[in-house]
Amino acid sequence: MPQNMNRDEQYERGRRGAEAPAGRTPDLARWQARLDELRAEHRVPAASLAILVDGTVHELASGVLHRGTGVEATTDSVFQLGSIAKIYTATLIMRLAESGELDLDAPVTDVLPEFSVADPAATREITIRRLLSHTSGLTCDFTYDGGRGDDCLARYVEAARGVALDCPPGTALSYSSVGYNVLGRIVEVVTGKVWDEALRDLLLTPLGLTHTMTLPEEALRFRAAMGHLGEAGRDPEPAPSWDLMPRSAGPYGRVIATAGDVVRLARAHLDGGAAPDGTRVLSEESAALMRRRVVDSPDRWTVSADGWGLGWTLYDWGGVQGYGHDGASIGQYGYLRVVPSAGVAIALLTNGGGARELYAALYRELLAELAGVTMPAPFAPPARPPAVDLAPYVGTYRREGVVITVTEREGAGHAVYEFVDGMKDFSEPLEIGLVPVTETVFAGTGVGAAFSEDYMPVVFSTLADGTACVYIGMRCGPKVA
Repeated sequence: MPQNMNRDEQYERGRRGAEAPAGRTPDLARWQARLDELRAEHRVPAASLAILVDGTVHELASGVLHRGTGVEATTDSVFQLGSIAKIYTATLIMRLAESGELDLDAPVTDVLPEFSVADPAATREITIRRLLSHTSGLTCDFTYDGGRGDDCLARYVEAARGVALDCPPGTALSYSSVGYNVLGRIVEVVTGKVWDEALRDLLLTPLGLTHTMTLPEEALRFRAAMGHLGEAGRDPEPAPSWDLMPRSAGPYGRVIATAGDVVRLARAHLDGGAAPDGTRVLSEESAALMRRRVVDSPDRWTVSADGWGLGWTLYDWGGVQGYGHDGASIGQYGYLRVVPSAGVAIALLTNGGGARELYAALYRELLAELAGVTMPAPFAPPARPPAVDLAPYVGTYRREGVVITVTEREGAGHAVYEFVDGMKDFSEPLEIGLVPVTETVFAGTGVGAAFSEDYMPVVFSTLADGTACVYIGMRCGPKVA
């Protein structure tokens, strides 16, 4: 790639297919066998795979939805999408913006006068565009159950008023579920409908997504996957609950769908915002804007992300550009990747076990064959880790819901990742060994395949105002002591 080519030009070149070949019809029997093999190898109870290539959606399924009941996974089985839901909310916001009902650069308070954050001076600096691109500074792991009523999002936004920012607005990326719930509330105020209804009327119905929903009682109409939990290397067991998220988690984490429907949403974005019958949910300009780079990713190793657009995670696979999103719920994990130059989109939905290892192995093969993509090798420390002075990083880092304590033990780095506040019952504290990769990047050990294939990236950085911070999972934790 020429050194003088800027990132937008690089993206357009990748989008036009300068390096990536056109897709071709997949050998479904071979891929079914490979899905079965990898699912069993990585102890994933069930996996549903959908592939869009040459304009056609192909769907495969493998395994069982619940190891206790043995119910078979089928292509019409629905899974929880976790944070892939953010793409649905972002698409809704862009539809409202292009109709003139929203200004992406307006302060959130212009639409939600009741919105505020712990820092009053920062409140007016948070715009809708910053919420979409995770540059608002709003935190991620603030949980609040707003109840089952239609006012659940209004109550959530009210409860989040005192939550501290991860970083000043507009200064850095920090992945934010709170921001997407605020976007969901904006949808409600502008449309006069609850988020669930707006999603159905403005997106799901026009696109013909008949196997996509938001509420548990709607999922009862279909075969629904049960999440599974357990230690690595063992068959996982059914989770104690099908879903721990309240209704107010909808805009950031509660969409339920088949893999085929997820790919059909991606197809609408590939087709410039249009459904197969020509119904338009977005203009071509809005669809393109969503995948245009807004911010670079300081923690690009977590999901191999090169940057972020307005909702989409952006990828650069050796000059071939792509976009997508990951998601996780209780024991359920989803992965969506789109390669516009090849017209290829792939969605994988799973319900536990070594899901990320399954994704990595399967997508490396699929994307190479169908889209000419070479995915990066799994994140890992070098065979001979560099010597790094740990002293500057020792201390306590805190963001809403999480405290990270970094120490040095017998010359080696160590971190304790502890859930606090409303997240305190989410998990036991994680004990993480830190193996140097570079001067600022460490490979975290002992966290399991839910976070990464083998190692979790731990990235130390400095914000524009000089505050030291640590990134884990795209979330910025400022140093407090």
